[in-house]
Amino acid sequence: MKTLKVGDKVPAFSSTDQDGNTIHLSDYSGKNLVVFFYPRANTPGCTAEACNLRDNYKELQDAGYELLGVSEDSQKKQANFRNKYEFPFPLLTDEDHTVINAFGVWGPKKFMGREYDGIHRMTFVVDGEGKVSKVIEKVKAKDHAAQLLA
Repeated sequence: MKTLKVGDKVPAFSSTDQDGNTIHLSDYSGKNLVVFFYPRANTPGCTAEACNLRDNYKELQDAGYELLGVSEDSQKKQANFRNKYEFPFPLLTDEDHTVINAFGVWGPKKFMGREYDGIHRMTFVVDGEGKVSKVIEKVKAKDHAAQLLA
């Protein structure tokens, strides 16, 4: 797993959001973008993380951040997830792993003694020039906004 680090340029990407709109990295040029990766929509940890970001969205925007959630879930699952919890930010449906691979968050994981490949819960802050300015490897799902604002 070759994960992007602080100072790395994010490869240009485009992907589809929960409504079928195409989102490009270049859409956020000149802005600070928070790209948070989560394993599965509608699971306890992912829901806690996304809801924490939703509940602190105004503070994050006031701090100059735009948000983009990414998982490999289908458009339908992402749309249901967003609508159920009323997220004010887009969720990318990265089924082909374009964005996941660009950031390097796919790799070996362990859960309950089982090993498998999957998405690592990580967050990246991308500056207005498309470079990584912050990486959060140990995301605290229930306190994620505070990690970003610290």
